[in-house]
Amino acid sequence: MIPINPLNRLAATSRRKVLASTLLYATSLTVRSSSATGGDSQSARGPAHDDLMASFATTEDGVKIFYQDWGPKTAQPIVFHHGWPLCSDDWDAQMLFFAARGYRVIAHDRRGHGRSSQVSGGHDMDHYAADAAAVIEHLGLSNVIHVGHSTGGGEAARYVARHGKGRVSKLALIGAVPPLMLRTEANPAGLPIETFDGLRQQLAASRARFYFDFASGPFFGFNRPGATPSQAVIWNWWRQAMMGSARAHLDGIKAFSETDFTTDLKNITVPTLVLHGSDDQIVPVADSALLSARLLARSSLKIYDGLPHGLCTTHADIVNADLLAFFSA
Repeated sequence: MIPINPLNRLAATSRRKVLASTLLYATSLTVRSSSATGGDSQSARGPAHDDLMASFATTEDGVKIFYQDWGPKTAQPIVFHHGWPLCSDDWDAQMLFFAARGYRVIAHDRRGHGRSSQVSGGHDMDHYAADAAAVIEHLGLSNVIHVGHSTGGGEAARYVARHGKGRVSKLALIGAVPPLMLRTEANPAGLPIETFDGLRQQLAASRARFYFDFASGPFFGFNRPGATPSQAVIWNWWRQAMMGSARAHLDGIKAFSETDFTTDLKNITVPTLVLHGSDDQIVPVADSALLSARLLARSSLKIYDGLPHGLCTTHADIVNADLLAFFSA
């Protein structure tokens, strides 16, 4: 029996690995070449690639906006606008609920947030509303119900007022920032600029720490006596926030705090439901929902006693039931 030299065995194994790698690389080049030269794109790219590409709309300034779109394409659409600094995943409880009831549900990640392009500019309400319009145009939606939470409430209001003519059925604003959060001479009950400067300072110092503390405390009311914090909810909020761009989130503070939506609210003529928690520590109810309801032409107002800013998560069953009643009325 001839002894086998271990070095020869190692060399043979290495040659097989190199050969396998070479074949794999050549195969990938063939697939790429077929796609690039107009070959069978379906076989070259595959269904997974097509699904991924179908999940983005492109804005006029070239920003890729990621969106989720569930349910029958012929059903009435509901478009959800998320809060700062989150993404469309924050609407999971609402999208699953309404998809199960036959609606078509759509939610997008704001520019710089979640899976959308992390661009350096355009982090203001005019661009946010135009980006939402790009998604709606891309999907060809009409007779749309819009739902906005917090910053998303401002985005939804501006979209409906400026882009939604003939496309919008109803609007719901939940814990929303309109008409104006910042204290000014015309809005003396607003929050002082130092409040928002403090948010910017904490974000710049340690975004990860700031977001964890924000979700652990005032956002969901977990800092209140007797509250039972949910670590799963806290970490899911943190996960969504950390997916986005620090630059977009920093500029977003100015967008949600200093934008005046008074004119937008006055120009909205569709039925609008205004929902807010009385213990909202992020967007005080007295200077938001109560004023918005007066400015809207066709508003219904409901204040939830003791509920926090993050009520769409902590009390999804209550919020979903009231939204469903409003949508089907």
